Amino acid sequence: MDDPARHILPVGGHKVLFVMATRQEYGPHLEARIAPLITGVGPVEAAVETTRALAMLAHRGAAPDLVVTLGSAGSRKLAHAEVYQVARIAYRDMDASLLGFEKGRTPFLDEPAEIDLPHRIKGVRSASLSTGGAIISGAAYDAIAQDMVDMESFAVLRAARRHGLPLIGLRGISDGRSELSRFEDWAEYLHVIDEKLAAALDLMADQLAAGGLGALAADAPAPETGR
Repeated sequence: MDDPARHILPVGGHKVLFVMATRQEYGPHLEARIAPLITGVGPVEAAVETTRALAMLAHRGAAPDLVVTLGSAGSRKLAHAEVYQVARIAYRDMDASLLGFEKGRTPFLDEPAEIDLPHRIKGVRSASLSTGGAIISGAAYDAIAQDMVDMESFAVLRAARRHGLPLIGLRGISDGRSELSRFEDWAEYLHVIDEKLAAALDLMADQLAAGGLGALAADAPAPETGR
């Protein structure tokens, strides 16, 4: 059984758990920096594996200070092969509107349909994200209000919030400009995204070291790096 403690790394004086869906998104630049928990594809696998890891760590008294979920995303609006951080996140599979609930809102759960992420890396562009169990392509984007789509981040967020932990989400845009028809349509830009995700993690490390988690608050001023 995989030991979740090996996926926690000290970053700027903080313990950070890194979570990714697939090894295909985990290239040499990220390999040089992190050893992420690989959950598998989709919200169910992401929820199961992240919850398992956080529960085991909490039981040992070794919970992280921060969870970072990172990988690829699709978008018809955003620049391809560029990295964005998650400002707000929605769960597009949830629709109990026939019972009078707002679409996207989980019944009897005290959470809005779109949840703000209050921790941000200064210098990384922000965008909204929709998570669901289906790959989105072509006309399917018409039904989605958010800027980008993935299949895991909302599940990782729910697991982190259940344990009282802040989350940062980083996504590189791998597809969405044209219809997906083969595996290579998704994988074409992953090597570029790997390098740019690593650069975003370096920014996060600098900011954590300079000002702790407070430096990553959405309303915190940008740090003076001297660069």
